Amino acid sequence: MSYAIIRNEKYKRENLKGIFRHNERRNKNYSNKNIDKSKSHLNYSIKSPKYNYEKEFDILREKYNLKGQVKTVSNIACEFVITSDTEFFEIIGSSETKRYFETAHKFVCEYKGLTERYILSSIVHMDEKTPHLHLIFVPVVHTKDKNGNNIDKIACSEFWKSKNSYIELQDAFYNYMRQNNFRLERGSSSREHLSVEAYKEITNFKQNENTTYSKDAPLQVPNLNDISKFSLNRDREITECVILPLKQENIILYEQNNDLTTKLNKLTKDINNLHNYEQENKKLQAKVKRKEKQSNDILKIQHDIDSKTLSTPSRLSDEDFARWNLSIYKRNKNYDLVATKDVNLTYDVPKFISMKRILPPQNYKYNNV
Repeated sequence: MSYAIIRNEKYKRENLKGIFRHNERRNKNYSNKNIDKSKSHLNYSIKSPKYNYEKEFDILREKYNLKGQVKTVSNIACEFVITSDTEFFEIIGSSETKRYFETAHKFVCEYKGLTERYILSSIVHMDEKTPHLHLIFVPVVHTKDKNGNNIDKIACSEFWKSKNSYIELQDAFYNYMRQNNFRLERGSSSREHLSVEAYKEITNFKQNENTTYSKDAPLQVPNLNDISKFSLNRDREITECVILPLKQENIILYEQNNDLTTKLNKLTKDINNLHNYEQENKKLQAKVKRKEKQSNDILKIQHDIDSKTLSTPSRLSDEDFARWNLSIYKRNKNYDLVATKDVNLTYDVPKFISMKRILPPQNYKYNNV
């Protein structure tokens, strides 16, 4: 299966003179060994320039009032080299070959709304091993100025601003040619198109060491076997075999990470709760121990009271009765309060008596002891 091939190159003003002389066959001699000058009369233009490319650019810029700053380093023109392999053109014949390049020319006119008026030259070379189209155009974008007015602007960087601009170009060209009944496979694409030197190397183009970068020779396309070794479908293969599986794996890992994060948060919460429960348990254990000790003390006091009750005189003066109670209280210093010589019986004794259910004498008034 043959491929629909379209390759783009950008040019500064200084490059246009050499490109013009090569494309329009204005040189007497060419370093490209594949050019058969006896067949140069078979070359034909779909759109022919009246002047050289530099002058055509100046006329076009003034005629259509094109905006945009043009500096010495600015890329002011682009060139599409459009072709397929030799076998493809031999099979479809001269008539369909002509329709192929005319269809390609029409595609460029419609691509990004460029229109034919911004095409400087469109010429088909038939005097080399493989027919191909050289199409020179000015990269014009349709935009608005600061006041919102529609303008046409020379801006090569904006014309190719998408990071996938060359992939989009290949897709659009392939689909357009297929819709026009050319049975071709999609050509290769990359974010940065091949340089002229790299493209000539791929297409088996041979030139002398003195040949300059001004493209004094056209690009020649190799046969299908030569192209296949450069993996024209590498972008599609990379997407299907590497990018998509990695993307799917990332989705799975992302979901697993979310699940583990949720479990970790729950575990952290449980650990915090356990710590709180441990602290509360320690407090409760200490409280139980205190209560147990108090209970034992109360039982001991009750035992002391019971053992003394029988020996308690039936009649005591009020002051002696209070002293007797306080003496029992002093023997149980481990209880809530420790009795000392400064104990206020107004507080301690009534509390003690009330707790032990020992009733004081009627109308007894406690005094300090």
